[in-house]
Amino acid sequence: MATSPTLREVAERAGVSIGTASQALNGRPNVSAETRARVLTVASTLGYQTREPRARLAETPVSVVGLLTKHDQNQDEPPLANAFYSHIQAGVEQACRRAGLSLMLGGLEVDRRNRPVLWPAMLEEQRVDALLLAGAFLEGSLVQIRQRLSLPVVLIDSYASSQLFDSVVTDNVEGGRTAVAHLVELGHRTIGLVGWNEDAHPSFQGRREGYQRGLREAGLSAQYVEASEVNRPGAYEATRRLLQRAPAVTAIFACNDEMAIGVMRAAQELGRRVPQDLSVVGFDNIDLAREIQPALTTIHVHKSWMGIIAVRLLLERAQSPDQPRTTTTVATTLVVRETTCPPPR
Repeated sequence: MATSPTLREVAERAGVSIGTASQALNGRPNVSAETRARVLTVASTLGYQTREPRARLAETPVSVVGLLTKHDQNQDEPPLANAFYSHIQAGVEQACRRAGLSLMLGGLEVDRRNRPVLWPAMLEEQRVDALLLAGAFLEGSLVQIRQRLSLPVVLIDSYASSQLFDSVVTDNVEGGRTAVAHLVELGHRTIGLVGWNEDAHPSFQGRREGYQRGLREAGLSAQYVEASEVNRPGAYEATRRLLQRAPAVTAIFACNDEMAIGVMRAAQELGRRVPQDLSVVGFDNIDLAREIQPALTTIHVHKSWMGIIAVRLLLERAQSPDQPRTTTTVATTLVVRETTCPPPR
């Protein structure tokens, strides 16, 4: 029994990208008449049939969604290999699949302050109908891109200097407060913060605010904040500095799990056992958090769910472009494992 031709086969036969083929088949206006005719002819010749989920979305202008994930220009790690954003990508893929949408993935190169330095070809060549942006801090450049392409845009764990975009964010403040409250309940009174600096991503600013709020609610005035680069080596060095200048610290809240691992390594090298001498709480609940020894107590972020919600917001924006801008804040939960216990007596 012959198999039905795929969209990829139509695109390859017509000599265009999958996104362009999808847009041509769905009547999008940003495809030239010549290209549209070529794609339709190939589709007809091959006997390609638009799938039912795509047909139900005919009244929306979206058939191809682009997902851009931040990538530090000074790091070699592929952007979609990130332990946090790979789960967001999985949620986006699931939602697009259910809605019959094509998905294009790309990296968004950012500087150390998470501001874009290079926009990928999928935007400049208008290959997508709608755009999801994950992890960046956006200023005037995105506004110009959006106005030129007229794309629906939803931000995921991203922040903008204007209120032009729908967004899905984590409740970073409450997550940070919960981490500190857990340590306070165990009896800790000298609690440090590692993995933050003044130029860090706004999510880390929120986590520091949560740390401060947790201390205030416990009636604790002393803050032990050691600024650092927001990566594992930076947290390692910051922890060594913090514990040497403030040896009374019995617990540290790290602004993400990668940095919590750096905290644990530094503590152990300084002769501090985790958790007997130093309790550690991370943030994000990446897969590695439960695999390291001791397993990391952390704040769980519903990463896949953030991706699913973002696709829903994107489709709503495409269908109702004049509706009020929406920010969806996703709650966090505490996951208690093996790196926290009462302070030494």
